[in-house]
Parts: sequence; C-alpha cells; structure tokens
Amino acid sequence: MRVRGPIAALALAALFAAGCGSSSKSTSTTTGGSANTTAAAGGGGGKTCNATIGIEAPITGQVAVLGDEQLAFAQIAVQQDNSANHTNITLVQGDTQLMPAQATTVTQQFIANGKILAVVGPAGSQEVEAVGPLFGRNSMAFISGSATNTTLTSGKNPTFFRVVSRDDRQGPEDANYIVTHLHPKALMIVDDQEAYSTGLVSSMLPIFQRAGIKVDHESVSQKVTDFSSLVAKVTPQTTVVVLPWQVAANGQQFGKNLAEQHKNATLFGTDGLQSSSFTIPGAYVSAFGPDIKAIPSDKALVTAAEQKYPKFGTFGPPVYAATHAVDQAIASVCKSGQTPSRSNVLAAVKSTSEASSVLGQPIHFDNHGDLIGAKWFLFKISPQGKYTLVTNA
Repeated sequence: MRVRGPIAALALAALFAAGCGSSSKSTSTTTGGSANTTAAAGGGGGKTCNATIGIEAPITGQVAVLGDEQLAFAQIAVQQDNSANHTNITLVQGDTQLMPAQATTVTQQFIANGKILAVVGPAGSQEVEAVGPLFGRNSMAFISGSATNTTLTSGKNPTFFRVVSRDDRQGPEDANYIVTHLHPKALMIVDDQEAYSTGLVSSMLPIFQRAGIKVDHESVSQKVTDFSSLVAKVTPQTTVVVLPWQVAANGQQFGKNLAEQHKNATLFGTDGLQSSSFTIPGAYVSAFGPDIKAIPSDKALVTAAEQKYPKFGTFGPPVYAATHAVDQAIASVCKSGQTPSRSNVLAAVKSTSEASSVLGQPIHFDNHGDLIGAKWFLFKISPQGKYTLVTNA
C-alpha cells in the first residue's frame, strides 16, 4: 500500500484548467488516449469526440491495493476504447480512501468540474450511500464495479448503476453453500461495521438460523488490526468463521491469529478479501467478479493488465466493464451527432446493451440500475496461496 501524499502540481493545474474550482488534493488527471484524436466516434463529420470522466477509488490508504487495481483497469479501458471508438476521453482520478466523507469531497469536486460527464465508482457501498443523492441532483451517471449493498438501487440513487450483483443474492448463496458443503454446527460471523458488511450479514443470518446452526455474531471496526481477543471467542465447536470484510489485510491477520491460538476454523470471506493480501490456505472467498484469466476471450486484456498491474484479482475487471459502459455511452452520443453532456450520457448509460463483456456475460441494466443476470463466483485458496474456482458453488 502507498502512503497518501500531495498531488503533483501539474495534476492540480489540470483540474483548475478543467474548472474544478477546488483546492483539495484528492484528485488528479490522466489522459486515456491521444490528445490529437481528430476522427469522430462513428463518423460525425470529422468533429472530435471529446469528453472527461472521473473515477472514484481508494487509491491510497488502508485498501490502496484494491484502488490501485481498479484504477489500472479503468485506465486500460479508456485507452482501448479511445483507440477503438476514435474518441478522446480523459480520466480524472479521485482518491476516496474508501471513506464516505472523502468520497463526498471528491464527488463535490467532480460535480463542480463541468467537463466531467460521468463517474466510475465509488468502490464501497457506504460511499455510494453518501454520494448518490449528490450525483442524482446533478443528473450524473455513476457506475460502480464493487458496491453491492441491496438498498443502493431501491430508488434513492436514481443515476446509480453497477456491473456486479447485490448482497441479497450473494449472501443467501454463500450461506447456503456453507450450510450444504461445510456443515457447521456452530459458526462465527463478524461484520466490519460498514454498509457492505452489515448488509451481507443480515442476508446470511436467517439461513444459518433456519438450518439450526449456533451463530455467534460479532462486530469489529475496520481500523482494528489485531484480532486475538476476537479469535479467543472461537470455540472448539465453531468450525467456520465468516468474514464479509472489505480489508484483505485484516482477514489475513485474523487467519494468523487463528493459527497462533491453534484454532482450525475454516475462514469464509467475501469480495474484499479476494486479494493477494489474503492467502490463508483452505479459506473460501466469494467474489462478484470472475477470474478473467479463465475466460479465453479476455486473453488480450489479461496481457495488458499483467503489464500494468501484475497481481490483479477480481476487483479490476468489473471496473473495466463499468468504464467501458461509460465510454460506449459517450461514443454513442457522439455518433448520434450530439455533443456529450451529463444528461444525454446518463440516458445512453440507461440504454446500455452489450451482448458480451470482459465479465463473461452481457451488460444490460434494469430500471433500478442493477446488472441483469449478475453472477457470483466462489474460490478456495490452495496450500500455495492460489485462488481456485469452486465449480460446484
């Protein structure tokens, strides 16, 4: 993980030139394609299809490993889409550190910058809860590649979309797998006090209780980095510990504390633990994204990603899909002869219709902004720390 530092003066100058009007150091600008692009997307009489989009991700801080991966895939998507569509889309970075307050600051900057037409992210459900109304009031589409809380698409965030499934689908599937395949008589489930985690827990608990499993529901802050006292509560009868967490390093530490106390409970994590930072042998991780290395049609993307971010996991590809949806919406507006704006890009995002995607499935949004037919994937960690897809999940 990188330590947060000041943004380079050049990046700040770019923001001011773009009309951001804020002195915050939480954003920077990168260009996804050649500034000399002259052909219009789809042929628009030679007029350049210029646009700027933002990405909100935890680029520094506790989960920078997650944000760095998401940023890398967004940059790849912009670069490839600019080349394919003859567009000139620029990507502005906003570092949220997975914190709602920071995400709010970044969102306010993006909204103040009239050139930013749509946003990819933010990463966390708690961040979407904080910024959704702001984007909604400004008719600004934002597509997350990792925010899964069920209530986010209940109507309070009218311009929000996601390319991953919801907790009320993942939670029951995970819980049923645990009941059917791991057969615990007692288990511990620990939320990390954030919307993502508590949402998953609430969808799992009824299934565990109906199965007659004794459940110890615990709660711990993401800021805790030693779990010895919590692990001490794991009884000999507790054979499974469920960690629906966002910070992979915390899951790794929990596993180390288990080993130190000679306890053999199987860890079952969710999305945030799918990382090179979490490698506890025998643990399971449920993830909203596939291993794109196993999708033949993604071979070229895998090659590009390995060059830019070699240790990528399942957090990057959904952000690529989200960025691609935004890029295609902008290209379609230009192709129609219009100048891209927040409102017509939002309308184009709503009409997204991709027969295939890097996720191995079509991209279509329902009227609430949810991905139609979204899937989940379950992995088990080998003794060598490798993630292996569980095919019977």
